[in-house]
Amino acid sequence: MKMKIALFLGLLLITNVSFADLKIGFVNIPAVLEKAPQAEKAKKRLEQEFSPRDKQLVAQQKEIQSMDDRIAKDSAVMGASERTNMERDILNKKRDAKRAQQEFSEDFNVRRNEELGKLQNRIVEVIRGIAKDQSYDLLLTDGVIYASDQIDVTAQVQQKLAALPN
Repeated sequence: MKMKIALFLGLLLITNVSFADLKIGFVNIPAVLEKAPQAEKAKKRLEQEFSPRDKQLVAQQKEIQSMDDRIAKDSAVMGASERTNMERDILNKKRDAKRAQQEFSEDFNVRRNEELGKLQNRIVEVIRGIAKDQSYDLLLTDGVIYASDQIDVTAQVQQKLAALPN
């Protein structure tokens, strides 16, 4: 982290920009995500979308549990073939339930990531808008979200890299 700060300060000096002229800001993205109303709406959409499947999974688990309880309680009075058939049925239901749980988790994660991606894109748009409207030269988060053309040294870095031997 100290290395990044030193590099940043060095780049500022190279570009002949005085510190007094810079307007730098910071955005705490986790705090924004935590308090964004869009995040709460996305959470509610996901709950609505996945609630029926979650209830179905819970019902499957209850059915399997009641079958396990029944076989444990009645195995002594069951015939061998009836017990074998029930054990096979329980095994098949457990396998189906496990598969359904995995599909549910995968589908939920995909949708959650979609919603999070949409929200993050919106946040970046807002940050960039604020940066431009309020004449920020640099806004930082975990990485740089916006840098004004005045302090952008990307072209210089590209030129130097192009001049280096391969």
